[in-house]
Amino acid sequence: MDSENNDSGVCGCCGPLRPRYKRLVDNIFPEDPKDGLSKSDMEKLTFYAVSAPEKLDRIGAYLAERLSRDVVRHRYGNVVIAMEALDQLLMACHSQSIKPFVESFLHMVAKLLESREPDLQVLGTNSFVKFANIEEDTPSYHRRYDFFVSQFSAMCHSTHEDPETRTRIRVAGIKGLQGVVRKTVNDELQAIIWEPQHMEKLIPSMLFNMQDAEDLDRAGHPSTPSGTGQDGEENPAVLAENCFRELLGRAAYGNMKNAVRPVLVHLDHHHLWDPNEFAVSCFRIIMYSIQAQHSHHVIQQVLNHLDANNKSTPRVRAGIVQVLLETVAIAAKGSVGPTVLEVFNTLLKHLRMSVDFELGESSRRNSSSSVSSARGRESDERIVQNAIIQTIGFFGGNLPDYQRAEVMMFIMGKVPVYGTPCHTLDTVKIGHQGTKRIQTMLLSSLIMVTSGFKSKSMSAALPPPFLDPLFSISLMEDSELRQLVLEILHNIIDRHDNRAKLRGIRIIPNVAALKIKREKISKQDVAFMKKHGQQLYRHVYLGCKEEDNVHKNFELLFTTLAILTIELANEEVVVDLIRLSIALQDMALNNEENMPMSIRCGIMALVAAYLNFLSQMIANPPFCQHVSKVIELRSMDAPYLLPEHIFRDKCSLPDSLDKDDRQLYFQTADMAECLAGPGYNVERLSIPYIPQVTVLYTVGKIIHRCKQTSRDRLTRRKSFVDTISLQVDMLSSSLPDRSELAEEITFETLKKAIDTTGLEEQEREKRRQLMEKFQKAPFEEIAAHCESKANMLHDRLAQIFELTIRPPPSPSGLVSISAGHTQHPSVPVYEMKFPDLCVY
Repeated sequence: MDSENNDSGVCGCCGPLRPRYKRLVDNIFPEDPKDGLSKSDMEKLTFYAVSAPEKLDRIGAYLAERLSRDVVRHRYGNVVIAMEALDQLLMACHSQSIKPFVESFLHMVAKLLESREPDLQVLGTNSFVKFANIEEDTPSYHRRYDFFVSQFSAMCHSTHEDPETRTRIRVAGIKGLQGVVRKTVNDELQAIIWEPQHMEKLIPSMLFNMQDAEDLDRAGHPSTPSGTGQDGEENPAVLAENCFRELLGRAAYGNMKNAVRPVLVHLDHHHLWDPNEFAVSCFRIIMYSIQAQHSHHVIQQVLNHLDANNKSTPRVRAGIVQVLLETVAIAAKGSVGPTVLEVFNTLLKHLRMSVDFELGESSRRNSSSSVSSARGRESDERIVQNAIIQTIGFFGGNLPDYQRAEVMMFIMGKVPVYGTPCHTLDTVKIGHQGTKRIQTMLLSSLIMVTSGFKSKSMSAALPPPFLDPLFSISLMEDSELRQLVLEILHNIIDRHDNRAKLRGIRIIPNVAALKIKREKISKQDVAFMKKHGQQLYRHVYLGCKEEDNVHKNFELLFTTLAILTIELANEEVVVDLIRLSIALQDMALNNEENMPMSIRCGIMALVAAYLNFLSQMIANPPFCQHVSKVIELRSMDAPYLLPEHIFRDKCSLPDSLDKDDRQLYFQTADMAECLAGPGYNVERLSIPYIPQVTVLYTVGKIIHRCKQTSRDRLTRRKSFVDTISLQVDMLSSSLPDRSELAEEITFETLKKAIDTTGLEEQEREKRRQLMEKFQKAPFEEIAAHCESKANMLHDRLAQIFELTIRPPPSPSGLVSISAGHTQHPSVPVYEMKFPDLCVY
């Protein structure tokens, strides 16, 4: 026992008796720390460590002991030497025994980072970065980097009073985080780094330095201290951005949420949505750094954040929407996954909410004195709405055609249409003004979505669920809505981009000079025109006679007719378009609608411009000659019937249009004679065009003209009472009058009953007219005639069933109707069944 004590005492006093590794470690430290690391002694220590790797853990522990002692005693020269020795040993040794040595190394780095000396913090960071670049042969099962994430993040937020020192500490912190990222993201055992508690430190630290540089630039100050000469590696903003990109580039699908959420939280806490330049810059970096198949996950995160901020200020919501626009602009051409319709659904929901906020502020502005603040919020809501429309249009416009068709149908299904049930938008609550506002914005977004849309078949581009509500909106008494509908039709029908050549309603002297592109009409398009051609014609016919039409409406109507001629016109369609033109001319001349003179002259100018275009497109010289003759006469005697004159400002209008001056108008007989020959069925020209006015159009016009103020007052109880009153009124009107039953039978009445010669002639004439109509009239008109009769029959039957199937109970002694017969039931009052609303 004494010998052991003596040995230990001798070892402590005599250097030669100390362990060899301690002697080798001691030898690397010179007497004067300014002399630096002894290279020869360091080579001996390295050789010893490589030769005896089992001694590495002891070498590391002893170096850590000396370093801790030197830090406490402020011997910073020896600290630098110790860290340099550790770095060289790390670079030289790659054996299994390096694991315990690494633990000692990390312990020493942590000691340096905990010190308050900036030089030691930077020294420890540089050593850690060197360690992070070493690829280890085997993964580490127990090593954690929680302390380093926290410490490096704190260094990134350094507020040192000296700007140069503050920059050095921040740069060191960012480099340290970058080292942690490189050391952990590729190690499956270190997936814990992607957990929220670590991402909430890593991401904000990088964004803070990126944001700090932008704030300095915005304030007019340089982002780096003057005279420092910092390059990219010493600029905190550049380093932070590179580290941010590297982190996102290594993120897997399951880690995207934890990586993106801290960005949104940071932007919220620092109020960076208004202005949102930094937010846009951040998400551009995100979208270009992540893998393309993960783009939809980022979009989903932004959408969820928009939902969470649905009650924020308009400018904040507008900033989030603009960020969403940037993300979808980058992701639209790549993979957007299943979030396509969800993007549009969320945006349309917020569009509706913005309209509600705007209308609410408008109503409060009318009832309060703070006019300026209310107007400011209302204008801010317009910013939100415009941002949403741009996002919808840009996203939809960059989708492939098959997805774009689905989006078009989806948006069209959200547009409130008069006369049809709208399940997605309650038009009663927002009123007429809100409904029009939403219609305008959704149609504007549809214009952007359909821009550049090319479909091989019109039946696929314009299916009935899309076409019917679109035409219903186009026939409302609002010129702006009709213009939007026409522009949507142009985007879809014009597959060869000829609209720019047809811009402006005018008499085109030489259509061939326009070099219009066209192809032969396909069989699918021929079938489309046979099925939906009458809808298109009716849309143009009814749209022309609206009293609020302006110059742009007539321009768009002319372009519509011209594009139909280019894209979808065969010989049969050409004849129908001529019939439509003559019907428009007759409508303006007869003026059964009591239209203003400006509208009548505008219609005449539209017909002249279109027939001039059509005659040159079909290349029929006699037809061209007839049209040119009429236009020439108009230019001399009635210039107000030409587009170049009527659509000028302060145009003089006539008091009336002279029907008898036939030379000023296009004549059906003359055009039929010009088109006589193979290809054109000129007999159809003699049949006047009659538009098929649908019930939906009539109902929509009535609803549009009705006031919306008294709707909310109607209740179920009032409806029930009105139903009973209606049935009683119809019953009283159906009972025969006694005066009619007691009509006197005279000789004259008997004579009229016997004499049937006149009736036979009338019946014969009716049959002849009916047969002629079915032989010569087009199929569409016959179908419309039969449809109107069928609709009338169904309406009458519906009224009868409504009265007879479920009659309201009546008290004793009152007349009721059942199965078409009058009855006088005696029902006690206590047995009568009343609606729940009437029972108290």
